[in-house]
Amino acid sequence: MCGRYASTRSPEDLSGLFQAAPPEPADALPPSWNVAPTDAVWAVLERADRESGLLERRLRPLRWGLVPSWSKSPSGGAKMINARVETVHEKPAFRRAFAQRRCLLPADGFYEWQSVPATGTAKAYKQPYFIRPEDGSVMAMAGLYEFWRDPAVAADGDPAAWWATCTVITTEATDSAGRIHPRMPLALAPADYEAWLDPAHQDPQELRALLAAPAGGRLDVRAVSTAVNSVRNNGPELLADAQR
Repeated sequence: MCGRYASTRSPEDLSGLFQAAPPEPADALPPSWNVAPTDAVWAVLERADRESGLLERRLRPLRWGLVPSWSKSPSGGAKMINARVETVHEKPAFRRAFAQRRCLLPADGFYEWQSVPATGTAKAYKQPYFIRPEDGSVMAMAGLYEFWRDPAVAADGDPAAWWATCTVITTEATDSAGRIHPRMPLALAPADYEAWLDPAHQDPQELRALLAAPAGGRLDVRAVSTAVNSVRNNGPELLADAQR
């Protein structure tokens, strides 16, 4: 699974990297070294402009944890932070978004944990590892997004009436990541961005072909500070090498 990641690039950098229109100033997100479920995260997506009808690629924040449009409440969103690539096209919670609402979720890298048993006087603990592209490039994690209408808010024009949420698609872990955890986020190559983001591209088999394997390039895996284990901690010090 992918349950925590880092996203510290500025919206200006991300807009340039993904050739996307920048977000509104009011939507700005701070850098985060400890992105957790239900946090607001950067997403790259393509939607038709309300006035012109022209397709536009934008960088905008979404809430991590997908809430399907048919949900009676948003309470289950925190449990739907990941969608397995093997079944994403057929699961009721994801199949509509897979066909029409796909996005990219930029990340510096992601975290996974290994349990370390107690030895002597040392207690058992979970050792976090930070996994990122060896060349330091951005990870464009394949994602889906949905809109959920809150029935408790009367006016459609009220920003609180609509929840925009997302999930990360995962696949079998490759490279060095596989020795830490059997799953990892599926990252797309730049050559596949256009086809993945295009909402008119709805053929399930063609879309699944884009997700056949993670984007090329090796991954760097290193043990980092256990401070990242708490979602309350955030800052570049979380990427410090493990001291144990």
